[in-house]
Amino acid sequence: MRVLLDECVDRRLAKDIIGHDVKAVAEMGWTSKRNGELLALAEQAFDVFITVDRNLSFQQNLPGFGIAVIVLRAPSNRLTDLRSLVPKLIESLPQAKHGEVLWLGI
Repeated sequence: MRVLLDECVDRRLAKDIIGHDVKAVAEMGWTSKRNGELLALAEQAFDVFITVDRNLSFQQNLPGFGIAVIVLRAPSNRLTDLRSLVPKLIESLPQAKHGEVLWLGI
């Protein structure tokens, strides 16, 4: 799957998401884009958008976008905290559906 990591997700997490094509927003040159604009760009090139922004699903009409969103719920957005979610994340990627939000937490 083609996966995009939000700016608020440590881009080093990409190395842990084995078996998928993972890019960070910064790598794509999309830093500082607003969420709606970012999702519109992302849906053209990615299958899944990963974020720690718990408000995204309330701020955007996600069913209107052709990309799945996974929200990681960890004690913080530090790499060590997010890494604990990687096994669940990798297991959940095939079930992620465009226009839907999947919440993963500890």
